[in-house]
Amino acid sequence: MGIETKFYDLQPENGWKVDIGHMISQIDGETAAIIINSPSNPCGGVFSREHVQEIIDVCDMYRIPIIADEVYEHVVYNDKEHYPFASVSETVPVFTVSSISKRFLVPGWRLGWVIVHDRAGAITDDMRRCLTSLTQRTLGPCSIVQGALPDILKSTPQSSFDFTTQLVQNNSRMFYKLISGTKGLKPIEPAGALYMMVKIDLDNFPTFKSDIEFTESLMSEESVFCLPASCFSMPGFFRIVLCVPKDKAIEACERIALFCQRHYQCDDHLTTSFKKTGKVAILSRITSSVYLLNNVQTGEGNSRIANNQRLP
Repeated sequence: MGIETKFYDLQPENGWKVDIGHMISQIDGETAAIIINSPSNPCGGVFSREHVQEIIDVCDMYRIPIIADEVYEHVVYNDKEHYPFASVSETVPVFTVSSISKRFLVPGWRLGWVIVHDRAGAITDDMRRCLTSLTQRTLGPCSIVQGALPDILKSTPQSSFDFTTQLVQNNSRMFYKLISGTKGLKPIEPAGALYMMVKIDLDNFPTFKSDIEFTESLMSEESVFCLPASCFSMPGFFRIVLCVPKDKAIEACERIALFCQRHYQCDDHLTTSFKKTGKVAILSRITSSVYLLNNVQTGEGNSRIANNQRLP
């Protein structure tokens, strides 16, 4: 599709907020849109209204629309609240992306939508036609799924959503408590979505050179699968899924702890090892799973959001 992507940094120690300065440094004259994911997969971050406004202010300054992936908007917990970008923005166009897959727990149905919020009238008819063209690039959901959508949206009881959110919140607290007591691991407590990120202190696991090697060995030795965060351009972390049954979650944490006990080496031992080998440990920079789009080819007539059709 002719898309070039750039990544901007998030701050795990600050609830996975966007590093605004780094985001600005990634913007150039070819930037077509900024993608935001809150609540976040894989991080579990949920942006405050103030932070949402900060991001909108940047996009307003550089005349760049926002693509807001808010598929987890209804899975928020730990006393946090989700603020849709479209509800905050007064001037910046927002393309809100969502689906039934997460809130209604039917990920295989592949039915979603894009809602265009454009209070300032900056999105042209050509751009809207391009969106329609993009939706026709792949096969859509079957007619049965589409026919079921009105009843799904209208008739699903609130108790179903409450049950899911409560389950994920309880599991997030349990995972956080158990993994916090495991040497060499530092969980980042989530506030939304279905996941939690865990930082690996690779300096204390000299057997492994990366999060990929760590998680591969964890799977091989303990049959616990965690996704290495290098998949999301976030080396040194792994992702935990929070929607597993409680007994399985507890067993998984116990196995992770046993694995870390076998491979963890204390700082004193590592200091001696570094003195002998002359090796130096280097920490990898944290990057985000959300990114900017450059030179977006949008469909009919080679229309481009960034170049030929800049926002007014």
